[in-house]
Amino acid sequence: MFEIKETVWLADNVKRFEVQAPRIARRQKAGQFVIVRVHEHGERIPLTIAGSDPDRGTITLIVQGIGKTTRLLNSLEAGQFILDVVGPLGNASEIRSYGTVVVVAGGVGAAIVLPTARALSEAGNRVLGILGARNRGLVILEQELRSAVAELWITTDDGSCGQQGLVTDQLQQLIAEQPIDMVLAVGPIPMMRGVADVTRPHGIPTIVSLNSIMVDGTGMCGGCRVIVGGESRFACVDGPEFNAHDVDFDVLAQRNAMYRSSEQDALKQFEDNPQKDLCEVDHVCRLAKAHPELVARPE
Repeated sequence: MFEIKETVWLADNVKRFEVQAPRIARRQKAGQFVIVRVHEHGERIPLTIAGSDPDRGTITLIVQGIGKTTRLLNSLEAGQFILDVVGPLGNASEIRSYGTVVVVAGGVGAAIVLPTARALSEAGNRVLGILGARNRGLVILEQELRSAVAELWITTDDGSCGQQGLVTDQLQQLIAEQPIDMVLAVGPIPMMRGVADVTRPHGIPTIVSLNSIMVDGTGMCGGCRVIVGGESRFACVDGPEFNAHDVDFDVLAQRNAMYRSSEQDALKQFEDNPQKDLCEVDHVCRLAKAHPELVARPE
């Protein structure tokens, strides 16, 4: 079991967690993720590691409450426990000297972009950032990103923060103004597809981190299968980062929508009776308090 040490609301339905997971904190690298299960009967969901503090033994997770499990997670507070946090999983971002790099984040994609932007800057790259959201209330991690990049532009659909428009509008402007050596884009599927369409004619290498459905995170279940360069790949073990120009975004969107009706049913059941799942969480917490030797701790 993994204790939640701290929580902070970043935006509507978006919450930051500091979770005690010392082994993961020591080993994780930018771009990797964990598989989380809140309680014994809960589903497994992937969450990118937004950062870590090896000295404290904590990792940072940022959760947008959309479905049942993410809503359940966001109902938890410091002092409560998550049953399973497995990782670090996936391949780390390829950090090397590219030159001028543009990182593009849509919504909670900022949580995925942030550690990679920091690592790219530390590797000597000139990193430029574009942060997009529907409105001001959904802009997250602005100050953290500003400290990780040389310049940051914000775009919102309604113009309530930064420039009105899409992240692709700002990206096109940057490409017109200066040479760009690499682009990293993380966010909703239409946004990542749009970035790939902008950079493709210019031959700019572009990487995306795919948010496909995952269950075990080890390539065994096949739930995260994606088509890249005409071949089947598994986002959990072959990714999650891939060449954006090779990704079949139509297949990715189709597979991510496969269980939408089941997800909606599960969310409705949770909203109708949230105590059913909360009791499972409380049970884990009481056990952990009664047996502290079971709680994850440094070796």
